[in-house]
Amino acid sequence: MLIKTRGIVLNFIRYRETSIIARVYTERLGLQSYIVNGVRKAKPPGRIALFQPFTMLDLVAYTSRQGGITRLSEFRCAEPFRTLPYDVRKSSIALLLSEITSRVLLEEEENEPMFTFLHDSILAFDRQEEGFENFALTFLLQLSHYLGFGPETGEQITSQVAFAAEVPGGAAGHGPTALRFQEFETYFDALMREPATAAVPNGRVRRELLGVLIRYYQLHVERLGDIRSLSVLSEVLAEL
Repeated sequence: MLIKTRGIVLNFIRYRETSIIARVYTERLGLQSYIVNGVRKAKPPGRIALFQPFTMLDLVAYTSRQGGITRLSEFRCAEPFRTLPYDVRKSSIALLLSEITSRVLLEEEENEPMFTFLHDSILAFDRQEEGFENFALTFLLQLSHYLGFGPETGEQITSQVAFAAEVPGGAAGHGPTALRFQEFETYFDALMREPATAAVPNGRVRRELLGVLIRYYQLHVERLGDIRSLSVLSEVLAEL
């Protein structure tokens, strides 16, 4: 059976010589994995670009009562990005967030609020020409509420992380001090209250906050594991 739906690409892996298996969060079916044939061929060029992180697609997909991997009958770009693929800062942020999102979303069923949040947040990020330095932080804070463990205060984040193991992105064996955690609480509170105007002083602090927030996610999502793209984004954040 065929179904039409919008989808948001999370990632893909290579499959055979010219194909991929793409993980796509769809509007009507939730998280799905699709075999997409021939997109890695030299001709026609550029089709693999449609499966970069967070690309918005219109899909015609095969469905199966048994679930599992199916195939795409048709696909096209639904809403072309203006800046995201062309700005290394934005594309690095998208890479990190798509990696986290692909690990925390597992439901193979419709979830309209989740799809709307992802869709609207990504498009707004693409259209921001400046002031997007905190997007990874605000996105993860807001996403956590859709996942069921969203904090109401910064203290809820730091108190849990303070008693946990090493924070990602920190120096080996040296987690934040109690005084530092109190500073983080203030920043997280501001990011939750006024995400558009919250001020984080520099890239180093932004990187520390991201490490704490990822650790908070790891405490709530056992399957999250280590985030491979964090090291890439850490270098980018240092320049923001």
